[in-house]
Amino acid sequence: MPSRLRRVALPVLATALLLSGCAAGGPGEPASSEDALVVYNAQHEELTQEWADAFTEETGIEVVLRNGDDSELGNQLVQEGAASKADVFLTENSPAMSLVEQAGLFAPVDEATLALVPEQYRPASGDWTGIAARSTVLVYNPELISEDELPASLLDLAKPEWKGRWGAAPAKADFQAIVSAVVETQGEDGAREWLEGMAENATEYRNNIVTMKAVNAGEVPVGVIYHYYWYRDQDASAEDSGNTKLHYFGNQDPGAFVSVSGGGVLKNAPHPDEAQQFLAFIAGEQGQEILGEGYSFEYPVGSGVPANPALPPLDTLDAPVIDPSTLNGPVVIELMTEAGLL
Repeated sequence: MPSRLRRVALPVLATALLLSGCAAGGPGEPASSEDALVVYNAQHEELTQEWADAFTEETGIEVVLRNGDDSELGNQLVQEGAASKADVFLTENSPAMSLVEQAGLFAPVDEATLALVPEQYRPASGDWTGIAARSTVLVYNPELISEDELPASLLDLAKPEWKGRWGAAPAKADFQAIVSAVVETQGEDGAREWLEGMAENATEYRNNIVTMKAVNAGEVPVGVIYHYYWYRDQDASAEDSGNTKLHYFGNQDPGAFVSVSGGGVLKNAPHPDEAQQFLAFIAGEQGQEILGEGYSFEYPVGSGVPANPALPPLDTLDAPVIDPSTLNGPVVIELMTEAGLL
């Protein structure tokens, strides 16, 4: 019987839903709270606040952010159903968008907005759209492992020779989206086998940053994270990544998965026109430039806006081709729980 995943001590975190207002106004006087656009936001708060501030300055429409994580807010929207006061839902990863889409809670995105985003970064349904992207990468410590010793595939990390030699954050939606890609490319049986190997081999960390820090400190030779955590730290002090490098799997491997951050307008949005305007703003040139030029180091996906020049171009990553609406969060949770990872 496989051993349980080796666990690093984890504090119990209670996730709060926070309300934060964005400066509003038309000429002369601000909009009332009843007129505010309500965004259920699971994207990074700093980025979404930049979007909200710029949108308000452009339109005079007040934006209120209700912040949480992907699965928390996705499940809350499903529970609230038609009674929800949300106008817009933004996520870091697409499985939570699929959950809300499958519940029939999204209005179709305006065609003009969909046209801003290439087809591979939005679902075929048109019920929501991609607003940003992030690549799966392997962060490694070259003092502990040479480049030619790195795994050829993410799937190799389930093999016995990787026992105790890699880390990840399985409890986070980021990693669960990567598992969704494993399910999509390998099927449920293949994903189940890989997760069993992970439970045997990997060290669990609280999040991507802690995983990167562990590799940097030499606790494990490699870790699975999203690219932008490393680039952000490199752009700052490199305190948590200075001893590490990144490896991109390519070859349409599950380890080359590009996760799409999503945005959608709720079918019963109290402010449907303003909600569509906000989504168009994010996917449009100004919103994507805020993403590409700011602190985030995520990839813009709309309006032909280039990524930060420090990043390898998105079209060179050779990611697996996956319709983001097919990534299934509930199946992933079931498989990871079965493997003892949650």
